[in-house]
Amino acid sequence: MPLTVNVCKKITSQLIGAMGMQDDVSIQLEALDILSDMLGRLSTALVSFHQSILTSLLAQLTSPHMAVRKRSIIALGHLVPSCSPALFTQLTEHLMGELSRGPPTASVRTYIQCLATVSRRGGHRIGEHLQKIVPMVVKFCNVEDDELREFCFQAFEAFVSRCPKEMSPNIQAIIKLCLKYITYDPNYNYDADDDEDDSMDIEDREDDDQESDDEYSDDDDMSWKVRRSSVKCLEAIISSRRDLLVELYGSVGPTLVSRFKEREENVKTDIFSAFVALLRQTRHPHGPTLDSGAKEEPAIYLLKKQVPTIVKALHRQLKEKSMRCRQSCFSLLTEMANVLPGQLGEHIPALIPGIIYSLTDKSTSSNLKIDALAFLNVLLSSHNPEIFHPHISVILPPVIQCVEDSFYKITSEALQVIQQTVKLMRPLDKPVSFDGKPYVKIVFACTSKRLKAADIDQEVKERAIFCMGHILSHFGDQLGADLQPTLQIFLERLKNEITRLVAVKTLTLVASSPLKIDLRPILTEGIPMLGSFLRKNQRALKLNTITALNVMVTNYSDSFKPPLIDSILSEVPALIQESDMHISQVAITLITCMAKVCPSSLSKIGGTILPEVLNLVHSPLLQGGALNSLLEFFQVLVATKANNMGYSDLLKALRGPFYDSKSTDSMSVHKQSYYSVAKCVAALSMACPKEASGVVTNLIQEVKNPKSSESVRILSLLCLGEIGRFMNFEGQKELKGVIMEAFGSPNEEVKSAASFALGNICVGNLGEYLPFMLNEIGSQPKRQYLLLHSLKEMISALSAESLKPHVENIWDLLFKHCECAEEGTRNIVAECLGKLTLVSPSELIPRLKNQLSSGSPLSRSTVVTAVKFTIVDHTMPIDSLLKGCIGDFLKTLQDPDLNVRRVALVMFNSAAHNKPSLIRGLLTSLLPHLYKETQIRKDLVREVEMGPFKHTVDDGLDVRKAAFECMYTLLDSCMDCLDIFEFLNHVEEGLKDHYDIKMLTFIMLARLSKLCPTAVVQRLDRLVEPLKATCTTKVKAGSVKQEFEKQEELRRSAMRAVAALLSISEVEKSPAMAEFANQIRSNAEMSTIFESLQRDPLTEAVESMDTS
Repeated sequence: MPLTVNVCKKITSQLIGAMGMQDDVSIQLEALDILSDMLGRLSTALVSFHQSILTSLLAQLTSPHMAVRKRSIIALGHLVPSCSPALFTQLTEHLMGELSRGPPTASVRTYIQCLATVSRRGGHRIGEHLQKIVPMVVKFCNVEDDELREFCFQAFEAFVSRCPKEMSPNIQAIIKLCLKYITYDPNYNYDADDDEDDSMDIEDREDDDQESDDEYSDDDDMSWKVRRSSVKCLEAIISSRRDLLVELYGSVGPTLVSRFKEREENVKTDIFSAFVALLRQTRHPHGPTLDSGAKEEPAIYLLKKQVPTIVKALHRQLKEKSMRCRQSCFSLLTEMANVLPGQLGEHIPALIPGIIYSLTDKSTSSNLKIDALAFLNVLLSSHNPEIFHPHISVILPPVIQCVEDSFYKITSEALQVIQQTVKLMRPLDKPVSFDGKPYVKIVFACTSKRLKAADIDQEVKERAIFCMGHILSHFGDQLGADLQPTLQIFLERLKNEITRLVAVKTLTLVASSPLKIDLRPILTEGIPMLGSFLRKNQRALKLNTITALNVMVTNYSDSFKPPLIDSILSEVPALIQESDMHISQVAITLITCMAKVCPSSLSKIGGTILPEVLNLVHSPLLQGGALNSLLEFFQVLVATKANNMGYSDLLKALRGPFYDSKSTDSMSVHKQSYYSVAKCVAALSMACPKEASGVVTNLIQEVKNPKSSESVRILSLLCLGEIGRFMNFEGQKELKGVIMEAFGSPNEEVKSAASFALGNICVGNLGEYLPFMLNEIGSQPKRQYLLLHSLKEMISALSAESLKPHVENIWDLLFKHCECAEEGTRNIVAECLGKLTLVSPSELIPRLKNQLSSGSPLSRSTVVTAVKFTIVDHTMPIDSLLKGCIGDFLKTLQDPDLNVRRVALVMFNSAAHNKPSLIRGLLTSLLPHLYKETQIRKDLVREVEMGPFKHTVDDGLDVRKAAFECMYTLLDSCMDCLDIFEFLNHVEEGLKDHYDIKMLTFIMLARLSKLCPTAVVQRLDRLVEPLKATCTTKVKAGSVKQEFEKQEELRRSAMRAVAALLSISEVEKSPAMAEFANQIRSNAEMSTIFESLQRDPLTEAVESMDTS
């Protein structure tokens, strides 16, 4: 590399000289080519020559030779990204000066072309000059010169793509110009076409096309270039300005649709492409929104209104001879079917003929067939079956013909369409009047032919197996003698390593069919084979095999004889491992299924499977679905009354480790396993209520017994809580006293367990325990925190119906404590208030609102935190009410009290994460307050004297941290509502802030590099400095170890951000970034960190952080 740089430096002066040789054009062109190549690869190494290169290139723009002018523009394009700001300004001012002189037109063309190239390559840097440039270019659009107009629109396209924010003031004028020139075709009369009969036959159309081609092959007509460049400019506006979507549907959408009739193929393809861009922008940026509180977007509503016009225009285009045109139609239709699933139903009759034509036309290319089939597949899968029933007879023959095609991709797509059609002809979830019998034979025959073939592509093999699975699943009862041979083929495919996974999925499908397909002939050989798959080191195969076995055990229980069951059970112990909880969960569900179907099968598991299950129960990782599958397993197991696996045996096995624990430390077993074991004990007690009452008495004695170890006491209290949820404790008179005594224990874990027990016992014994608990909260100020925890446990576990009668009493009591000085207590009160509000929102939300205006700062912070607990990530009745009043609660972002503002930001963050639709409409008014909280306030920074040392305390740090966390969440949920440049201003400030905030903004910067690279590149020069400062800061010698660790962590985090920035293409063209990258590579310490991060998978993962 150094040699190359030296050679280039040596020859640059000669090249500059060669460019000036006006008399020999070929030398000029060669010199320009070499220079372009050098600037493209090594521009930063030639910085010292930039000024002289620029001067000589600008001189060439006036060359009489067009080729010289073009190559000079290309060379300038390569120079722009890495030249200094002063040179860039010199270049743009020169171009503006030349343009302001106006004619001759040839030179104006050159300068506008040059501007477009400079904008494309220099990106954001041209932004500051646009207010002067754009009016000039607009003026030249009115000059009667088609080529000049084309260049003007190309320049607009570059400006809009590269500087969307700076172009905002001019965007309406440019849209207007584009719409004017998209229809600019002075040599052709479209009205004559419109008068033709729309439903004319394809053959007649072909003859007509022949004539029109001859008549209008006008070589001098350049107007199509103007139309094409204006469409491309519109596409750039659509792609970069999602915020204008509704407006674009009003103005641009209908014009694009009206231009589908464009005569020039290149232009027509671009018009379709622009409309596809419009449809893509209409899709929600994060996929279909799960946030059901969100209303239908206005853009979707406008699109729905235009669907009939769009389909009418496309109906005609689908019969065109041009394949490119039809391919574009299918891309557009596919996109539309994805944006509006289920909305094209009434237009199916208009679309089917076009699809059939493209599938059957002899001249159709493979790609067009694939696109037509892909669209048909999307159409079939996104609409109701009844819509297609009248068309099945027309659709099937050409699709079956495609299954026979020699090109594997066409066959593969066609098999997918067949699969969808089979599902539509006889849906399994609802009865339909359509009779699919006449079609079963032909569909079966064409799929069977592909299924039996051994010498076909892997993709076709898999699709054929899966498609046949659907045929069996939906029509297996009508196949007669064909059924068993097909199942035998599936068995063969199971034996083949390449097809076994898809065969397992297919057998699951067939086995779960409500038609009860007879699988018995293949089970004897198939089940041991499936059992052997559980040993394979392929996770997907294991998971799908367990699912298949589950379905088979449930639906074909009579075929499972003991030897078959044993062949599976022997493989299960190895699957139950804490290292893969998901596989453990499905494996336990499988044994539970077997126990239900064949109780005797579990008699042998005592020595093999049970120890693994018990290990899992005691694992600190157990939770959620895996824990629930274990609870069901224990209930089924105890009901089988197998030897050595009765209620008391299992209880002993579960509680053993806690009694054997020699250590006095109650936490020698992980905290999570106490809760898991308690749930298992409760599940067993629920299955054996008669024996459970004795166990409850025993548990109470264990808590009372002063000789019990702490771990036994904690477990016993947790077990009492879990059992108390469903069991009546009326007879246990001493229980309240025992729990209250535990509240006084010196051990925090025992207190916490007692609090849990009281809350959960209250769930099953509401009448007796709730008044007792409320009374205690009122009379025991020292135990208030624990008692409120109990109340929270109870509110979380009870249903709304059970809670309703008691809401008033609990509410009044909670409000007495909402001004408590202890923040921990206030948080518990807020959680209880929030969860109570969910019980009857219409009555309780107004009360929370009133408290906002009348309460003290402490009670306001409690109320705002309570609102946070009403925002959950699934649909709730409260959502519509919240949407109406969340703005009132968020006004606390302007509260004079610092702590209230902090909790308001936390609540804002929670809403942005769990239900973005609640705050989307309010963002314009909320963001200024959010951004205000990111700023360092000098009046909140104070110095505290600690002996001889002075220590700086920043009281505003927590608020700033909450604000930056909220900004990070908005990036993921409301990115399209943010002004990204304003957002970046605050990120930039955060990069210079305190350690915690730097860490947050580094992660945000990495995320922004992926989400909006263009905007980040525009701000690169300002972002690099703080990153560089962090990476090069040294900790003072003699500092404590934590300071060194902190700085190391900061540096690593900053390097992650740098790595993300460097992944943006063309970033190293920025002089500041190139210099920093070189600095990293040349510094041994920094380059080591940088390389280790690039190998670290966490570098990717760190960007997706949940801060809610």
